[in-house]
Amino acid sequence: MDAMTLRGNVEWEISRDGVVLRSGRSQNLVTQVGDQLYAERGAAIASPPATPTGMKLGTGGGSASKSGAGAALTTYLANSHQAFDATYPQSALSGSARRITYVCTFAAGKATSAIPITEAVIVNATLTDATSAAAATISRSLLTGIGSKGAGETLTVTWTHDLMGG
Repeated sequence: MDAMTLRGNVEWEISRDGVVLRSGRSQNLVTQVGDQLYAERGAAIASPPATPTGMKLGTGGGSASKSGAGAALTTYLANSHQAFDATYPQSALSGSARRITYVCTFAAGKATSAIPITEAVIVNATLTDATSAAAATISRSLLTGIGSKGAGETLTVTWTHDLMGG
């Protein structure tokens, strides 16, 4: 039996006045809630998980996992709850995979941090200025290289989830 795969990447860039200062890329882990969301919504099963609402950032660590503590932010970064940019999420064919793309822009003054931003999540809960539980987390990524985000800097985070039949 062929298996369906669901994999993803996160790309980020910090800019000031339109000039990119730092950028990077990492993989993300789609959680059990994310697997359930894609499968049950695709099959039109009643009462699937809620649709994703936005992203949140953190300054913690620890391994990402499909469920439990590793499926949620370790340390929530205050004022980092952000709805997706206006035209996202988007769906497109990427080679033989269906790619779902999510983008959030954390403008100057939003999610400012004097310590490195090291984690990010996509959530399906109401966007409040607080952490979200694993049960409300669709995907989690550990980020490296961002460093701190100054008040005058903009952080753009782009997630892709590729769904491919086996």
